[in-house]
Amino acid sequence: MLAGRSLVEPGNFSVEELEELFNLAERIEKEPWYLRESCRGKLMAALFFEPSTRTRLSFEAAMLRLGGSCLGFADPGSSSATKGESLADTIRMAAGYADIIVMRNPKEGAALLASRYSEAPVINAGDGGHHHPTQTLTDLLTIRRLRGKIAGLTVGFCGDLKFGRTVHSLAKALSRYAGIRLVFVSPGELRLPTYITQGILAKAGVEYAETERLEEVMPHLDVLYMTRVQRERFFNEEDYIRLKDSYILNREKLESARQDMIILHPLPRVNEIAVEVDADPRAAYFRQAKYGMYVRMALLSSILGVI
Repeated sequence: MLAGRSLVEPGNFSVEELEELFNLAERIEKEPWYLRESCRGKLMAALFFEPSTRTRLSFEAAMLRLGGSCLGFADPGSSSATKGESLADTIRMAAGYADIIVMRNPKEGAALLASRYSEAPVINAGDGGHHHPTQTLTDLLTIRRLRGKIAGLTVGFCGDLKFGRTVHSLAKALSRYAGIRLVFVSPGELRLPTYITQGILAKAGVEYAETERLEEVMPHLDVLYMTRVQRERFFNEEDYIRLKDSYILNREKLESARQDMIILHPLPRVNEIAVEVDADPRAAYFRQAKYGMYVRMALLSSILGVI
């Protein structure tokens, strides 16, 4: 069904295809031996032009657990991009070596460009402030696993909503599920871009609200998605310092939250979630990171056509 296809943004796959992918990821979680050697002889090129820990390691872990092999780089300084090689040429070269390419690049639209030049399927592992589709798959799977469904939930996003590609991708993906309600909590300077609120959510008829106070909406949330204020997305240090501690989730703020609410975070965490919250049963961000490996195993095996 997904064999040979690229994943540039979450909308590349239908909701039905996503559900099949999640079913496969859950089977892999429950049956660790399932598909264990299915990618033997397959090679994944991981091209990371921007630093990454969870995404790169989970992709590599996923491919190795499937029996495949990995090559690539985690530092653009070790690639020929430093010599002026174009992205198109790098992709053409890598596609000649590997069966599938996983790429992170700081420039918006880089993944789409790569997919047009590559003979091998391309998976977008993040392109600037644009999309991060495999994180979105991770988020959706986590919500489904821990809340039992996705449709009909109230999901709150808190923190840097202007530059956060994980927020943009997940909000867009959630807009395709019936009865979803979205709440966006941020300082005025870091509000969600209008191309998401007006261009996607409003057109899809999604109910959403914007506020600067987390305490006002906390009792109504089924899911709270925290994000860090990203220094690397700011044009000046002064704005970053002024806004970086705008929202810090601690035990006190959670007192009004539902007992079955779950707390998600794409990680890395800086200080936007106090360490004391880790012991709360609603804290799901480390389980979320682990689900990312399962969903990437399902994705790689499906695109490589080994199932």
